[in-house]
Amino acid sequence: MLVLEDRVVAGQVHVDGGMISGVTHSDAANGASIDCDGDFLLPGLIDLHTDNVECHFFPRPGVQWPIGLGAVLAHDQQMVCAGITTVLDSLALGDYQSGGGRARILRTAIEEISRARNEGLFRAEHFFHFRCEVSDPLLIEIVERFLDLPALRLLSVMDHTPGQRQWRDLALFRNYRREKKGVIWTDPEFEQYLEECRKVQEEFAPKFRRLIHEAAVTLGVPVASHDDTTVADVEESHSNGISLSEFPTTVDAARRARELGMLNIMGSPNIVLGGSHSGNVSAAVLSDLGLLDILTSDYVPSSLLQAPFMLADRGVPLHSAVAMVTATPANAMGFSDRGRVAPGLRADLVRIRLVDGVPVVRSVWVAGRQYL
Repeated sequence: MLVLEDRVVAGQVHVDGGMISGVTHSDAANGASIDCDGDFLLPGLIDLHTDNVECHFFPRPGVQWPIGLGAVLAHDQQMVCAGITTVLDSLALGDYQSGGGRARILRTAIEEISRARNEGLFRAEHFFHFRCEVSDPLLIEIVERFLDLPALRLLSVMDHTPGQRQWRDLALFRNYRREKKGVIWTDPEFEQYLEECRKVQEEFAPKFRRLIHEAAVTLGVPVASHDDTTVADVEESHSNGISLSEFPTTVDAARRARELGMLNIMGSPNIVLGGSHSGNVSAAVLSDLGLLDILTSDYVPSSLLQAPFMLADRGVPLHSAVAMVTATPANAMGFSDRGRVAPGLRADLVRIRLVDGVPVVRSVWVAGRQYL
């Protein structure tokens, strides 16, 4: 069964030289062919935000993998096995309470991803998504080192200053730092910490937002916000030229983003888990309200395939759910050569069989070349 942009039908896909040369809406085989035996054939999935590469650099707490190329190639293999054929590797520029880990691997990750791209070592096609932490005073110094990379396709703006956006609830923030980071403050210490964070934000965040917008305009790449929580957050993002609202934390934020013509992006683990692990809005609720546009794998590659089928179980037409991980992200990034099963596009294809309702990847083709 072919999952096309507007329907699911029986048919055949004809591939020539890595491109789709034709689509026949018939189950009658002719010529040399692969019988998919009733399985679904989808466009290759497009992932705009994955932190998965970090998992291979830090396979355990306190352990940093010493072979960068091995880490990025293992990441690539995992993505392809999840049916993801186009990957935007999401790397944090600027550090915020991560103990410096992300900063330590940044240059190595960029160099090894670039090397694997240039030497044809990847199976999927990889690009960069740079997540810019505007509460880091050193952000622009870091960003300027990497803006000339030809594989850069997306910038996003983050602000993890406690007291707003994702950390609007200070009690939740304080509890998170205690449970996850082992940081325990007295009340006076906590107030002093908050005041220091606010001063840094006030000094750097507004001008860094403007500079990221200017860089994006120069480069011709889109910009995403991160964790918009209030209507005011969304309006600030929109005023800075942002067209993608990534991980809005409330219905109000997602609704205002849609009113302003922005696309709402949510993590597919949110769908699979039945809600946000951080206590934010459910992605399924946004889908039910017609406010969900794009899904990303975030931190679980396999979830990007599982989530559309779970949305289909909730009543979303399968082709519409699949478009959230194929055609819509392709359009958002200006990838006019992929994201649909249609003549003239790349033969990025994934063969899926449902096993007790769970989508299982059986074969993957990237530009017509079969890897699984």
